[in-house]
Order: sequence, then structure tokens, then C-alpha cells
Amino acid sequence: MSAVVKPRIDASAEHFAPMQVGDLDEVLRIENEVYPFPWTRGNFEDGLRAGYCAWTLRSGVGGARGPMIAYAVVMIAIDEAHLLNLSVAQGWQRGGYGWRMLEWMAQQSRDHGARSMLLEVRPSNLAAQRLYERYGFSRIGTRRGYYPARDGREDALVLRIS
Repeated sequence: MSAVVKPRIDASAEHFAPMQVGDLDEVLRIENEVYPFPWTRGNFEDGLRAGYCAWTLRSGVGGARGPMIAYAVVMIAIDEAHLLNLSVAQGWQRGGYGWRMLEWMAQQSRDHGARSMLLEVRPSNLAAQRLYERYGFSRIGTRRGYYPARDGREDALVLRIS
């Protein structure tokens, strides 16, 4: 189980904050705009209840409740982190926020004892694959039929970084 670390908040720039139940309306709005098969409110609530490491990134515009840019959820088990969800709102994509969110989550994971991080990504999600590969993730396998897809199921590429 992960502990929550309080970040230093600078209201003049983007800032990270632990995801709260009160954030879920915004999280779900983003989730539904960026994924054809989004997580449900219940998925996020279960993760928060389980103590997963879940963070949001907000714009400094509007202070602590500025617009949500991105969020991520990581499950940490012993010395390995599993990145379950990392999403950037459509209007903020391709601005380096996916990298910032990934870097933040990797640091949170290391701070809580993880020595490696694992994730799954759709083969059709080329932008995410590029982000993860640039960050240093390597492909270690494939999970057949892992994701729902419009025409049945889609495989997942399994990536890992140490």
C-alpha cells in the first residue's frame, strides 16, 4: 500500500495533488474524452479506497482548483509499481504533460520502495508508446486480447523500466 506525499504547491504554475473523491467528476470527464473504453467511477473509487498512488496535475490558473491537465494511478506492491492509468486532457496533449505526469508517478513510486515500473499499452496507442519508449520503458511481453476494442479485443504491449 502506498502512502501519500504532500507536494509543494506553487499557485503560479502547474501543480500536483493527491487525487480525491471530489476530483472524480473532472477525472471522468477527461477519461471519457480520451478513451473509447474508459474506466468507470467505481474503478477510480476502488483504487482510492485501496490506497493506490493517485495524483492529479492542475493548471495554476484558478489556484488549487485550476483546470485539471492530467491524472495517473499507480499500484505499488513491494518493490514494483504498476502504472494503471495515465491520462492527459485533450486540450493539453502534446505539451509535455504526459512526460511530467509519468516522471512524477515514477518518483512517487521510487519514494515508496518501487525499483521498477510495469504498464500495459494498446498497440494502437502510438503516442503513448512513444512517450514510454522515450522515457526508457522496454517491451517485455504481450497480453493477448487484454483490452476491449470495437471489433472484439486488442492485445496489450507490456512495458517495464527499472
